[in-house]
Amino acid sequence: MSDDERQTREDFDAAVNMTATELRHWLDTDESKQVGQKPSGGGESTGHESGRHIVRILGKKQAELTDADRAHMRKVVGYVARHAAQRPDGDVHDSHWRWSLMNWGHDPEKD
Repeated sequence: MSDDERQTREDFDAAVNMTATELRHWLDTDESKQVGQKPSGGGESTGHESGRHIVRILGKKQAELTDADRAHMRKVVGYVARHAAQRPDGDVHDSHWRWSLMNWGHDPEKD
């Protein structure tokens, strides 16, 4: 494994604090489907689709990861960092901000 691949994995593991099981269950909720950018014709949001990809990544061994998986891992790290920095004031438990992060595998209440 290259240093770049190792760093990508470490950053991804730090950003994604939900297990595959937790994320899979979350993605089945109505709340998870209420947030995120959806295509103009409707359908699944970008974050929800990302969550499904994250579940697949979490189920793979390091040697099974593809270049597309590693690219998505870097995308997840960037999204979580940017979105987490925009934390709103007050209780975020039932906020769209938290739900969006959870679609990307990060529950800010676990921090």
